[in-house]
Amino acid sequence: MAPCAQMGSGRLSRGLLLLCALLGHEFCHVGATVEDFGQEARTSPPGPMYNITDELVEEIYTNLTHRCWESFVQVMQNVTGAQLCEWKVISRPYSSLQQCLEDWADNLKYSYPNALAESYIFQSHHRYFQNCSAGSQAYFDPPEDVLLAMIIAPICLIPFLVTLVIWRSKDGKAQP
Repeated sequence: MAPCAQMGSGRLSRGLLLLCALLGHEFCHVGATVEDFGQEARTSPPGPMYNITDELVEEIYTNLTHRCWESFVQVMQNVTGAQLCEWKVISRPYSSLQQCLEDWADNLKYSYPNALAESYIFQSHHRYFQNCSAGSQAYFDPPEDVLLAMIIAPICLIPFLVTLVIWRSKDGKAQP
C-alpha cells in the first residue's frame, strides 16, 4: 500500500485513496486528484495540498495495528499449546505481527518502535509465550573447586611452556 503522507507533488496516490475508503474517514478532500502513472500527470500543475494531523495518523495507525493483532490471534488459534514454545512453529506468525506493525508505521511515517507496537508485542508474550521460559535450562556457575581448577591450570601451564620454549631454543643447532 502507498504511504499515507504528503507526496512530493501534493497529489494523493491510488493506494492512499483506497486506504481512505477502507477506513471510512472523512479526511480525503473531494477535490484531490489521483496521481497517475502517465506523463501527463507528472507535468500537470500541482493539485490541492493534503495535510494529515498527528492525531489522525495515530488513529489510523491504531486501527491498522489492531487489524495486525487480530490477524495474529487468528493464526495463533491454529497453534496447539504444546507448540507454543517451538520457535519453528511460532516464528512466522510472530515475525508477521512484528513486520505488520513496523510496515504500517513506516507507511504512515510514524515512529517505530512505539508504545502501541510494544504493547501488542508484550500482549503476545503475556498471552501466548508466558510459560516458555520455564522449560528452558538455566545456566549456573560451576562449583568453586571446579572453577578454581579451571583458573589455576592455565596459569601453571604458561610458565612450563615458556621454560620449554627457552630450553629448546638454547641448543644452538640451526633450525631448517
